[in-house]
Amino acid sequence: MGEEKEMSFLSHLEELRWHLVRSVIAIVVLAIVAFNFPQILFHDIVLGPSRESFISYKLLCKLGSFLNMPSLCLKQSQLVEFQNTQMAGQLTYHIWASLIAGFILAFPYVAWEIWKFVKPALYQKEKKNISGLVLFVSLLFFLGVSFAYFIIVPLTVNFLLTYNVMGDSVKNNPLISSYFSTVLNLVLGTGVIFQMPIFIYFLAKIGIVSPKFLKRYRKHSIVLIMILAAIITPPDVVSQILVAIPLLVLYEISIVIAKRVYKEP
Repeated sequence: MGEEKEMSFLSHLEELRWHLVRSVIAIVVLAIVAFNFPQILFHDIVLGPSRESFISYKLLCKLGSFLNMPSLCLKQSQLVEFQNTQMAGQLTYHIWASLIAGFILAFPYVAWEIWKFVKPALYQKEKKNISGLVLFVSLLFFLGVSFAYFIIVPLTVNFLLTYNVMGDSVKNNPLISSYFSTVLNLVLGTGVIFQMPIFIYFLAKIGIVSPKFLKRYRKHSIVLIMILAAIITPPDVVSQILVAIPLLVLYEISIVIAKRVYKEP
């Protein structure tokens, strides 16, 4: 019996290994595709939020005109001169940007591979309850990535690049590594944050988080979300609200999900 259990455990590890291998292959293949389009990858996507011509700035400016709030019409230098101080810096970030693009594009497939590994361990009723999980997880991830890229990143980048308390004697010409890490952290971080309903579902399912707990700390969560929005946006109330609203909606959705799956002990 002990040998059978050990073999069973090893077979599960082997199965997991192949799911991971297939996921990595998908990421690498899409990364190679992205690598071969550097103009689109860097000029149009990665460096897009650093230019005044970026679509989000235009839309925010139109919104500001409609609401009679000129502060939403963000202004910045047409050309930001980023600095590269490493010999292989541009090659390194070309590879990294391609891998990240590959991961984002392959995310639904990666989620599906993980689901295929977990699915056999579930009861039939549990499988029915979370059918469509891969689609829901992927949708939330892409919503988070898109929200970060088109809203949070432009607001953050614009604020940081135009923030100047030292006058004309000091110009903001950041390292490309600083810009890259800022965009990466915001985009992937928000993609993870948007998985909040999924996390709450499983936490409520195993009895760790209850609807009462989420309701009790709703005010605290609102304060934390507003603080987070204030940190990553310019000192403008409308910008902070634009960032906070989706997070508040996700929190309310999480409460509804917890009500449906949580069972009183």
